Amino acid sequence: MRIDILTLFPNMFEGFLNESIIKRAIAKESVIIKLVDFRKYSKLSNNQVDDTPYGGGGGMVLRIEPIYDALMDIKKEDPDAKVILMTPDGIPYKQEIAVKLKDLKHIVLICGHYEGFDERIRSLCDMEISIGDYVLTGGELPAMVISDSIIRLLDGVITDTSLVNESFNDKLLDYPTYTKPQEFMGMKVPDILLSGDHAKVDAWREEMRKKKTKERRPDLM
Repeated sequence: MRIDILTLFPNMFEGFLNESIIKRAIAKESVIIKLVDFRKYSKLSNNQVDDTPYGGGGGMVLRIEPIYDALMDIKKEDPDAKVILMTPDGIPYKQEIAVKLKDLKHIVLICGHYEGFDERIRSLCDMEISIGDYVLTGGELPAMVISDSIIRLLDGVITDTSLVNESFNDKLLDYPTYTKPQEFMGMKVPDILLSGDHAKVDAWREEMRKKKTKERRPDLM
């Protein structure tokens, strides 16, 4: 899979790309991530990519031209790349969207910034995504969130058994897990997990998933 990220701040991704599972996925060539600084596509003398809004108002608005030109360069190489805009008024991001996106060969994530972006930029996109009902300074963090959620689902990035009963699979949260020590400050590991009876353990875990979801996220059920 290939992910292109259009951003004004590529250095923000340094830690994200060079640590943990994402780093290993890149090393294994499970994913190719390319950072595109669309400021380099500005045709203005000072490399400006934003301007004041028509009709007045505070803040600066991203211009369409540099983003359009950056996308056209990508589309020349791959006309089928799916373009996704990071925006608070996009569709709420959920696990089922991550599952669908991980089957695509090439996606492009556009990170907005400043007060907002020229409305015409929407016409260049196939999808608009929001990671929550709040406003951030830019789309870089949402782009990392979406990339992480997709990459970990790719074949061979993490083990299949780690994915099977994760939260949000089958609209349920994950079951509680424990490790050593067996007892800590009076808190004990449930006896069923020490029984060695795998069928009973599986049944208990499924019951706990339903109970946990009902208590914490009844809206999922």
